[in-house]
Amino acid sequence: MNIPQLKKAITTIIEGDDTTSNKLQSICNYLKQEINYYDWVGFYFKNGDKKELKLAEYSGEPTEHTLIPFGKGICGQVAISNKNFIVPDVKAQNNYISCGFKVKSEIVIPILVNGENIGQIDIDSHTVNPFTKNDELLLEFVCKKVASLF
Repeated sequence: MNIPQLKKAITTIIEGDDTTSNKLQSICNYLKQEINYYDWVGFYFKNGDKKELKLAEYSGEPTEHTLIPFGKGICGQVAISNKNFIVPDVKAQNNYISCGFKVKSEIVIPILVNGENIGQIDIDSHTVNPFTKNDELLLEFVCKKVASLF
C-alpha cells in the first residue's frame, strides 16, 4: 500500500471541479480499484434528523442495507461512538449486519465536521483480518478530506 500515492490521489479528487456526489463516487471507485482487499467501499450519512444512516455513494455489490438505525451493526455503532471500528472477523461480532456471505471483515471510520458525526466510510473485505494501522490512517485521512466538502 503506497500511502503517499493514495493520499495524493484522494486529495486530487477532493480538490477537483466536480459535484460532491461525483467526488464521493470517485473515491469509492479508486479505493476499491487500488486496494485488492477492499471489496466494497461506501459512504453512509446521517439521514436528516432521524437516528439512522442512509447509504450514499458506493462501489461493489448492491446492498439491501440502504438505511441503518443508530446502534445497529458496525456502522450504526460508529454513528453513536464516533470512534473507528475494525472487525477482523465478522463471525465474532454479535451486533453485525450481514451484507453477504462473502464478507469476512469490515472497517468503519467516522466523518466528523465540527465534532459532529455526519457519516462514515465503510469498507468490507472478503478476507479475514486484512486491515492494518495503515488502512486506519489512510481512511482517517480520507474522512478528513471528505469532511472538508461539508
